[in-house]
Amino acid sequence: MERRTFMALVSGGLLAAPIAAEAQQAGKVFQVGFLGTATPSLMSAWLTAFREGLRERGYVEGKNIAMQYRWGEGKPERFPGLAAELIKLKVDVIVTSGPLAVRAVQHATTTIPIIMAVIEDPVELGFVTSLAHPGGNITGLSFQDSELVTRRLQLLKEVVPDVIRVGVLWNPTGGDRTLKAVEVAATSLGLSLQILNVRVAEDLVGAFEAAKQKRAQAVVQLASPFFAAHRKTMIDLSAKSRLPTTCQERTFVVDGCLMAYGPSFPEMFRRAAYYVDRIVRGAKPGDLPVEQSTTFELVINLKTAKALGLTIPQSLLLRADEVIQ
Repeated sequence: MERRTFMALVSGGLLAAPIAAEAQQAGKVFQVGFLGTATPSLMSAWLTAFREGLRERGYVEGKNIAMQYRWGEGKPERFPGLAAELIKLKVDVIVTSGPLAVRAVQHATTTIPIIMAVIEDPVELGFVTSLAHPGGNITGLSFQDSELVTRRLQLLKEVVPDVIRVGVLWNPTGGDRTLKAVEVAATSLGLSLQILNVRVAEDLVGAFEAAKQKRAQAVVQLASPFFAAHRKTMIDLSAKSRLPTTCQERTFVVDGCLMAYGPSFPEMFRRAAYYVDRIVRGAKPGDLPVEQSTTFELVINLKTAKALGLTIPQSLLLRADEVIQ
């Protein structure tokens, strides 16, 4: 199992490219907008990592950088208004994640640089022309969840060997590439899928009820900022339904999900500070390649496994990057 990753640039060698020639303006306090898709508490691990990344590059809030925070609180309809507020403040750069938040900022400005801290397939979503040459005013970090779902299903079968019927939690706002990938993976593994379409928070209860009615034996969650914003509700329902659930990344497992396999979102937010640094020094976002995660982490929650009456194979525990007791 690969250990915790960093990012690899799409174009080799660009990671070490020299900082833009234009030096920071002496004494200037840079204004950084941060559009959070959820709440400060739900995004605390990612926000902390982002702040640490800024400090590592010499930026101190209140001294040479000022943060302007806006929080969507899991309500996408708020994003356009919050994006407009940040633009009115004349921030130098806006950091956000997830397709709906990025889209809201994209529609609001074509001049202020936008950094995608975490996004799936920004080319397909129309945010950048290509990963190597984004063009426009958007750049950042991405991952391909469609390449990870096969591994999640394989891991699920290791934990629940007799699993046949699997519920798939899917929020359609991110596109259907990952959904198609999980369907292909399920066929190869001999699994029967039940697609649980979840558009708003209220759909979560019905999704787990439907999974139980159809006798699902486990659940796999497809990556989406929607589930990140409502992960505690999702995890509570998973526990009440006694359905082993595989989630998108570590934060979910800390909150009680059985296991996760995916990129480290805190590390992606930490790396977003690199883009802030480059941009305030004068680099153009369209010239900064989008970085893509290339290695991933497996995290397992033994307490949750015990509550579900599951025994995690020793071979799997030895391959895990982190085991939460």
